[in-house]
Amino acid sequence: MAIAERTANVVWTGTLTQGSGVLTLLSGATPELPVTWASRTKRSEGRTSPEELLAAALAACFSMAFSNDLSDAGTPPTRLDVEATATLGQTDAGPTVTGIALTVRGAVEGIDAAAFKQAAAAASKGCPISRALSPSVTIALDADLL
Repeated sequence: MAIAERTANVVWTGTLTQGSGVLTLLSGATPELPVTWASRTKRSEGRTSPEELLAAALAACFSMAFSNDLSDAGTPPTRLDVEATATLGQTDAGPTVTGIALTVRGAVEGIDAAAFKQAAAAASKGCPISRALSPSVTIALDADLL
């Protein structure tokens, strides 16, 4: 039984390198987002890419999972600053997301740095987007208290 379903739509015109697309989140959470091959591989210039959207999905998912885990442990966070950077690399199979660097800095009362790192590692493995990416995409975690 599904907990939720979310839908995005892209209309693409033209070739891969010369064409462009418009991405729409059917939730209406953002305006239409332009996407191009150049925004994936060269310069973003106000356009997005699947890799940026993947990084955003992981950052949002991880921040929710980590906040929940810390709260369940009796140490709710005051603030979590989460950044995810997805890397598109060339492999034998073609362009591939080869890894995501996930960085979190947090303000959490009543927890030391070691416990923070341990909780971050658990949240990194437990969030639904992390599980969807595993094991094909390596997620490198850097976690420290503010």
